[in-house]
Amino acid sequence: MDIPLKQRLSFRQASLTVMVAFALGALFSLIQVALDYASEDALINQEADALLEISQAPALRALRDGDSALASELMQGLLQSPAVMGAELLGAEGTPLASLSRPANAGGWGARLSSLLFGAGRSIERPLPPGSPGSPLLGRQRLEIDTYVYGSRFLHRAAVTLAVNFVSCLLLSLILLGLLYLLLTRPLTALIGALRQRDPLRSEQPPLPCPSGHQRDEIGLLVAACNRQLALLDREIAQRRAAEERLTYSLAELEERVRLRTTELESTNRELLDANRELQQAQRTTLAMAQARSQFLASMSHEIRTPLNGLLGMLALALDNPLPQQVRQQLTIAHDSGRTLVELLNGVLDLSKFEAGQLELEHTPFDLASLVEDTASLLSQNAAPGVELSCLIAPDLPGEVIGDPLRVRQIVSNLLSNALKFTRHGRVDVRLIANPDGILLEVRDTGIGIAREALSRIFQPFAQAEAGISRQYGGTGLGLTLTRRLCEAMHGTLEVESQPGLGSRFSVRLPLATHAAATALPPLQGTVVALCSRRSGLSELLETWLPAWGLDYRRQDPDASLAGLSTDILISDCPDCLSLLRASYSAPILLVSAYGELLPEDQALRLQPLEQMARPLARAALYQALQRHLKPATIPQVEQSLAPAPSEPRILLVEDNPVNQLVVKGLLGRLGLTVTIARHGEEALKILQQRDFDLVLMDCNLPLMDGYEATRQIRREQRWAGLPVIALTANVLPEERERCQRAGMNDYLSKPLRRGELEAMLERWLPPRGARPA
Repeated sequence: MDIPLKQRLSFRQASLTVMVAFALGALFSLIQVALDYASEDALINQEADALLEISQAPALRALRDGDSALASELMQGLLQSPAVMGAELLGAEGTPLASLSRPANAGGWGARLSSLLFGAGRSIERPLPPGSPGSPLLGRQRLEIDTYVYGSRFLHRAAVTLAVNFVSCLLLSLILLGLLYLLLTRPLTALIGALRQRDPLRSEQPPLPCPSGHQRDEIGLLVAACNRQLALLDREIAQRRAAEERLTYSLAELEERVRLRTTELESTNRELLDANRELQQAQRTTLAMAQARSQFLASMSHEIRTPLNGLLGMLALALDNPLPQQVRQQLTIAHDSGRTLVELLNGVLDLSKFEAGQLELEHTPFDLASLVEDTASLLSQNAAPGVELSCLIAPDLPGEVIGDPLRVRQIVSNLLSNALKFTRHGRVDVRLIANPDGILLEVRDTGIGIAREALSRIFQPFAQAEAGISRQYGGTGLGLTLTRRLCEAMHGTLEVESQPGLGSRFSVRLPLATHAAATALPPLQGTVVALCSRRSGLSELLETWLPAWGLDYRRQDPDASLAGLSTDILISDCPDCLSLLRASYSAPILLVSAYGELLPEDQALRLQPLEQMARPLARAALYQALQRHLKPATIPQVEQSLAPAPSEPRILLVEDNPVNQLVVKGLLGRLGLTVTIARHGEEALKILQQRDFDLVLMDCNLPLMDGYEATRQIRREQRWAGLPVIALTANVLPEERERCQRAGMNDYLSKPLRRGELEAMLERWLPPRGARPA
């Protein structure tokens, strides 16, 4: 066995036991020595007191008689005690009657240790007689005690005690070491030897033998546990050998399969390489076809929009003239058909942009609320006679947000056009609400609704909820598809809730960042009464904004009596109710009605002062109307007459197509504006050298010098640096807008032109000193 003696369990256990026993024995020995020391120390004083007690009577007699011989004999007797080194008998005056002494015992380290424990000597004195304090004192008796006699005896006993304790502990350790070797070390050594003799690679080996006499103790349990573990290891080794044999066989099969599969993969790889080359060629062909398709769409868009611009423009100009009813109806149908064709063309182009991944979004600040109100105002003419169109803007909406105003306008236009198309009675509401994630746009209607099973189908291109919808209501089925894709492109969502017969609600959430807070308008003063239904959009609009502007607002039902009611202005959407009130009611009236619904001239005269406003009622228009009636202008007439008359805006139209010249000139003429026409870029530059203009409408595709180069020439001249140049083009692809911006153009109008878009563009870019379009 190669375990050192100090590392064996028997030695360590015996050592610990002996150390504990030795410590306890030493403690008990020290206690015994301490008690012996205290007893021996007390014994010194007791023996001295006993000697003085025995010699007291002879000492008194010697003092009374003054017998010095007796006193000397008495002192000689006291010196017979081995511990007494000196004895002395003193009289009352302190004179010695007898005094004897002898030298102290000489000794080595024992005497020094005794002196350390008990002192070198002790002097004990007793008065004679030892009575009460009032008795006469005859003298004193004194003894000098040598402590070495007592100390030597104490040291001898202490040495014997400690030696016996050490020998006992030594014998105990030897006995325990032998017993533990027999009971623990030898059986464990035999077990270790048996384990070392086992071959770990062999199986079915005999179990380990249990040492004799240890079958039922811890060693027997250890042997049994080792035998169980060894049996489990034998079975595990056998199972692993079997698994290794199976694995070796499987590896051989796998190698064969890998070889065969590698051969197949090499053949397949060659085929894939050939197919990949074919796919690359097909991809190049597809890209070339897609590019050709985009160029074809751009070219066709330009070629189609140019005659459409002339067609729709001329029809719009013709409809503004007095016409027979039948001719007006025919021209209206032709105009609406042309607009439908434009919408279909726009939808196809936008869908092709999505499929080609060419749609790019702008990130510019714009007024979202005004954009929604303008779009609703343009589409209000499509509302049925029995439909109330309302724009409900939340007061906490930001003044400007950052995004793509063109695409947001397209979303609003598609949803609102869809709602107005399928609603014949009730309400269509456009709501704008600010939320922590951006903007929530809701379009609600009370139209025909959509069945649940058709909700997933309405967002597919060229698909509608039912087969008969297109025949009954018209449409191409592209609006909602493009709207959803535009929302996804802006990282927004489009949700729809609908019930057949009850209407629909489309909710658009767009993460548009706030650019500027809304500008607070100056508060107004006065009382406003509204004659309208509680469930009307006008009521909701007035309840939201009039208190915010500082006005005292009250609503009355249309059939309620206003007798005795004091108000500064009356707002209503019921002209029949107003006719009954004017006889006893003199406050100004704001009548809100549908697009194109004006009161007859005689009825309007009876209701004066009266101002008619079209739905949807915009916030700015409502505020300005209230401001006019509640706070009339205070500028004196003299100052007004002396103010210079505003000059008429001067507009230069650069267009080579005669039909388009007539259309734009006619549209601007309807707005009371005078237009100068140039047929190409060089002619436009010559005209600009001769006269000053407030705005230039520039066609992009021109002969000799195109619109891009002409705009660059204009921007090189310092005096034309602030001249607005608006692009007119039939190309609506994104790169066209970027090309116009790079050339230096300020804004962009696509053909065919719409009067509303043209008015908004002129309103935005004409200088304040010029006349604004009505």
